[in-house]
Amino acid sequence: MTDTRRRVKLYALNADRQWDDRGTGHVSSAYVDRLKAISLLVRAESDGSLLLESKIQPDTAYQKQQDTLIVWSEGDNFDLALSFQEKAGCDEIWEKICQVQGKDPSVEITQDIVEESEDERFDDMSDSAPPIELPSCELSRLEDISELISNCLSSPMRKEKLAAAIESEGYIKKLLNLFHMCEDLENFDGLHHLYDIFKNIFLLNKNALFEVMFGDDVIFDVVGCLEYDPSCLTRKKHREYLKQQAKFKEAIPIRNTELLSKIHQTFRVQYIQDVVLPTPSVFEDNMLTTLSSFIFFNKVEIVSLVQEDEKFLTELFQMLTEPNTTDGKRRDLVLFLKEFCNYSQNLQPQAKETFYKTLTNLGILSALEITLAMDDQKTKTASIDILTYIVEYSPSFVREYTLQQANNTDEDQILLNIVIEQMICDTDPELGGAVQLMGVLRLLLDPENMLAQVNKSEKTDFLNFFYKHSVLILIDPLLKNTAHGEPQKEDYQTVQLLGLILELLSFCVEHHTYHIKNCILNKDLLRRILVLMKSTHKFLVLCALRFMRKLIALKDEFYNRYIIKGNLFAPVVDAFVRNNGRYNLLDSAIIEMFEFIKLEDIKTLCSHVVENYGKSLDDIGYVQTFKSLKSRYDQHQDKLKDRERNALEGVPSILRNSRYRRDQRQMEEEEEMWFNEDDDFDDNETIVPAGTTDILSKKIDTDLDSIGKIIEKKVENNGPKMNNNSSQKSTVLNNNANSGAQPPSSPAPTENKSALFKRSLVDYEGGDSDEEEDENSEVPKRPRLS
Repeated sequence: MTDTRRRVKLYALNADRQWDDRGTGHVSSAYVDRLKAISLLVRAESDGSLLLESKIQPDTAYQKQQDTLIVWSEGDNFDLALSFQEKAGCDEIWEKICQVQGKDPSVEITQDIVEESEDERFDDMSDSAPPIELPSCELSRLEDISELISNCLSSPMRKEKLAAAIESEGYIKKLLNLFHMCEDLENFDGLHHLYDIFKNIFLLNKNALFEVMFGDDVIFDVVGCLEYDPSCLTRKKHREYLKQQAKFKEAIPIRNTELLSKIHQTFRVQYIQDVVLPTPSVFEDNMLTTLSSFIFFNKVEIVSLVQEDEKFLTELFQMLTEPNTTDGKRRDLVLFLKEFCNYSQNLQPQAKETFYKTLTNLGILSALEITLAMDDQKTKTASIDILTYIVEYSPSFVREYTLQQANNTDEDQILLNIVIEQMICDTDPELGGAVQLMGVLRLLLDPENMLAQVNKSEKTDFLNFFYKHSVLILIDPLLKNTAHGEPQKEDYQTVQLLGLILELLSFCVEHHTYHIKNCILNKDLLRRILVLMKSTHKFLVLCALRFMRKLIALKDEFYNRYIIKGNLFAPVVDAFVRNNGRYNLLDSAIIEMFEFIKLEDIKTLCSHVVENYGKSLDDIGYVQTFKSLKSRYDQHQDKLKDRERNALEGVPSILRNSRYRRDQRQMEEEEEMWFNEDDDFDDNETIVPAGTTDILSKKIDTDLDSIGKIIEKKVENNGPKMNNNSSQKSTVLNNNANSGAQPPSSPAPTENKSALFKRSLVDYEGGDSDEEEDENSEVPKRPRLS
């Protein structure tokens, strides 16, 4: 079994002065040949990789904090910390560090911390070589004490000397005795000096002093000193708040005295940092990092202590899901869990995953099904926060739980549907809870965080489930409010909710494919959404327009045909006309949508807009978008006409569509020419007029369809041959589409099509001939078309 004494968590201080988790592993000290020195080595618990290799420098200042922490600076502005699981392991490594540096292991810091330039360091050493002598702790000397401490803050060396003197002389408790005397005597001058003294002691940023000040016996006196701010006319009543108003509630009795003490201490220190201490100036911003570290490691320790107490958590979840639990008790339990999850944000990734798996196994999601639906607003808000923590860390936990519910839970009791219902039914006028729940749904529906999962079918399964069981609940308020072609409700809360629903649907259009496509078609969803273009709330009008813009951006012909068939540009153009050219966001958004259609050359939509709404848009001259759209449309039409004209010029007159009627005399002349030319060639061949081009080959299928021609063709050897079992001298032109003939097989390459024309596609009705097909002929005889 691995030695737990050496088990540590490695932390590094980032640029924001927050501790980042670098992993859990086991620490050792060994001689490293490459570094030529004794070094600290941390190997990862998971795979044995090297997390840290740090040479123990003889002049680096190592600090030992809270019996299980060792903190030091690795180069410029790069602080590291080792948090030991057991005190014994910390002591062991600390002794090794002190041995290398030649220090007594009883010290809590091995070197003086110097952060200034060489010149400044020299000045400081010469100025402050003797230890700092503190004035006697008397009422009459309070001003001198305050001035001394204030003067030392500018020099790191003097700060170290001062902190050492305060600690060694027990000066904090002496100062607190003076505080009691000043309060009893109502000596406000003395109290104001004590405020400055203790504020500056915090800025010394020394863990050893914090350990003294945050002890249970003195912490309230320290808070008391900080109540007498000289810049305020009245005293701030922090102690009264901490003792009376901020009452500690035990949702379940905590029997672990160490845990209980840590919870109390952390709350009070957090209060001091956030409320009691004045906001640090720009120059003091980095002078409270040790206080932040103190709180950080306390929270990590609290989470670990709670997790280790399996009986406590089991009892908590049993009570949370028990039907007989009172609403007040359930609220306290949920609030405890919320704080518990909040503290867990300080854990490293591996520990955090274990934390959330523990909660999931204990049934936190089934408990949230109950608490989310409660009427008590505090309980509901805390439940939403807990769900947000879980989904932000691992959406798959919630997806997996939801899919497990699919077959054995009523639809309205499924967690996903409860979340949607609570979003829709939020009673907050500002919809704070609904906004948060919409963010949760968005994370759950985001395919991007489904890709890396072990369960490869998660995306398919969950989206199928959502669109089968949940999407109708989501869009129900939208359908109800647009049932009669006009927005039914225009109150602020309703339109805010519809805006959230539209935002989520727009996300689905962008990231989902056929699921949302089926939903839009089956429910005619875009038409209903565009009803909201008539809303008096401009932001909702823009939400509806944004949804349509997302559809058009996909350039999907399915959506384009749906828009055209439903004439769904009408509400947009109406809103544009109603806006009457006002220079606002709606005007710009609509113009941008048409500009996109023009730039991306979406031909179907371009033609539809110009043909149906050209008259309404032609007069818009302050932008060139609609004129350009019309020009693009005209270009399309010209190309189509040119293509048709070229095709007709190259096709024999007999094959032209009946729509192009010609003079009867012209037809007779062409027939005469046809027969005259035919006499000059072998019966097996006929010539297409010289104007025939490649377009003839490309248009052959369309032309044949237009006259109902059906051809049977068989390819033999190297050239095409027509199957002609009963050859006729002149084949029949059959215009009867129901002749019962078999459809032709797929045509051969283009050259075969051209050859087919050259081999007499049609003759006129006349006497049949019993000519037999010449098998040795290179060119097959003209076929009979039935």
